[in-house]
Amino acid sequence: MSKSRKLHQLITEREQKNGADGEEEEIEEVEEDFHHIPLPDFPGGAEIFEAAAKFCYGVKIEITAWNAAALRCAAEYLEMTEEFAEENLVSRTERFLAQSVLRSPRESVKALKSCEALLPMAEDLGLVQRCVESIATRPASADMSSLFGWPIKDGSGGRAAAAADAKLPQSATAALWNGIDTGIRRKNGLRSTAASAAAAVAVDSWFEDLAALSLPFYKRVISAMKAKDLNADVIEGSLISYAKRSIPGLSRSNRHHAASTAVAASAGPLPSEAEQRELLETVITNLPQSKKKSSSSSSGLVTTRFLFGLLRTANILRASEASRTALERRIASQLEHATLDDLLMPSYSYLVETLYDVDCVERIVGFFLEGLEERPVTAAAAEEDADDDDDREEEEPGSSLCTDKNKLLVVGKLVDTYLSEIASDANLKPDKFCNLALSVPDHARMFDDGLYRSVDVYLKAHPRITEEERERVCGVMDCQKLTLEACTHAAQNERLPLRAVVQVLFFEQLQLRRAIAGTLMAAEHEEEEEEEEEDEAAEGGRREGGGWRAAAAIRENQVLRLDMDSMRSRVQGLERECSRMRKAIERMDRGAAAAAGGRGKLARRFGCKFGTQVCVSHHRTVVAPRKS
Repeated sequence: MSKSRKLHQLITEREQKNGADGEEEEIEEVEEDFHHIPLPDFPGGAEIFEAAAKFCYGVKIEITAWNAAALRCAAEYLEMTEEFAEENLVSRTERFLAQSVLRSPRESVKALKSCEALLPMAEDLGLVQRCVESIATRPASADMSSLFGWPIKDGSGGRAAAAADAKLPQSATAALWNGIDTGIRRKNGLRSTAASAAAAVAVDSWFEDLAALSLPFYKRVISAMKAKDLNADVIEGSLISYAKRSIPGLSRSNRHHAASTAVAASAGPLPSEAEQRELLETVITNLPQSKKKSSSSSSGLVTTRFLFGLLRTANILRASEASRTALERRIASQLEHATLDDLLMPSYSYLVETLYDVDCVERIVGFFLEGLEERPVTAAAAEEDADDDDDREEEEPGSSLCTDKNKLLVVGKLVDTYLSEIASDANLKPDKFCNLALSVPDHARMFDDGLYRSVDVYLKAHPRITEEERERVCGVMDCQKLTLEACTHAAQNERLPLRAVVQVLFFEQLQLRRAIAGTLMAAEHEEEEEEEEEDEAAEGGRREGGGWRAAAAIRENQVLRLDMDSMRSRVQGLERECSRMRKAIERMDRGAAAAAGGRGKLARRFGCKFGTQVCVSHHRTVVAPRKS
């Protein structure tokens, strides 16, 4: 044991102790006791001790990224320094770490993973911090595209680079790696599809290596990445991979598969609920802020479906209110990419009676509208920054930002679809239904047909609500924005209150009047043109000897006047029907007042008289004003 000071001292002390005792013992017992020397808390276990013992005897050992940290700790424990022997294990492991492990992010991840069983000695020797710095520094100095020394882009890219490459010979456009021609020809500064796929596989493999780290080490790696201003795509990809591997059932579509994969991938059992909650809050806290360029397109790494999966898991694990609020705001920034399946989140609280979490969706819609109000200021600042940046690449047409109006229309349609789905819930209160319906401004819907369908489904599923609640539910839709098909259905819908039916007929009458007025104006204009054409045709006919064109024009004018007469008669019929309904409502009110008896007299004595609100053409509206 000439290379280990500690082993040499232990063996020497044991020999001196046995010689000083002077007791006569059997040779077998002395040798058996002599070969047992305890080494408490030895780092790495028996396998690492065997490798260190072989090194002491001059046997060649293999040092890898998985055992380099353990051998370094064992060398420190056994005091195998240069002061005791040249080219000792401490110097050998330090040289291997510096030249092989710490120069590669993937090898550093392996070494950092092995340090989990070597605490606190690995922390005292600085191995953990050195591995963390290596993981964070190497990608930051290279970038996501050249993470493993294999460039994805050559040159500055863009049209200028493509034009320059077109003028160069074929050998000049070859992709080089450390000065070696790889045989891959560049196209617009990009590598071929096969090379890009290989790089993507390498990056995914690196993310999987990071996902194998324990939560304390992973938090240190993410903090170091953010301190180095690493590309947000790298951090997002790493967080997504870590969350999918460590949190079972994160995705609704493959919940059972994810759980089985997590069990098979992890060495130990599944983490407890508290550990999963801490892990989830760590992922949510470290998610980079949504960028305008990536959040508005589906090319971002953090998809809306993944965010809704995180929110669903946060509700199950009862994460902190701050984490859930931050996640809801992040979802609201890209709500236009959500689907109905994303919004249908079950309610996991015992205090909520509804089947789905309606309050959460209402909060997300509110955050979305707040973002639209704050966006004009940030958009102006972004345009100034974009004008200053002359080297930025042009975006593809498919990834261009849609206008706020289009986003609002998409979200309005999504909310109407969500309302139609949850309206059949028997525990959904009218106030909660109306609040969610009115949370979207009026200009978010071009037509209220979707909202009318939601109201119809709600009234069908809740037949026992009062008349006042029926009118409040019907008041969320604007009858002026119903199409002809919806108006026809609403006029014959027995579930709607009488006031809503009268309102539909009234606005349909107004629309018909406007259509008639526009048709009359167009007809008068056409008559004037036709008279001029008739005069010209008559003069031309007299000159040419024929008047058949004037006669044809007169016949068309007569047909048009007949059509107008029929339309006027239809309008008059609708007015008579509306008048009869108005009189019927007045008779019903008088009968109800007579039946009230003494209660009506008491109300008249105190001057309290409430008349029935009847739909007349002088009233602007018959329902409560909608929220904007």
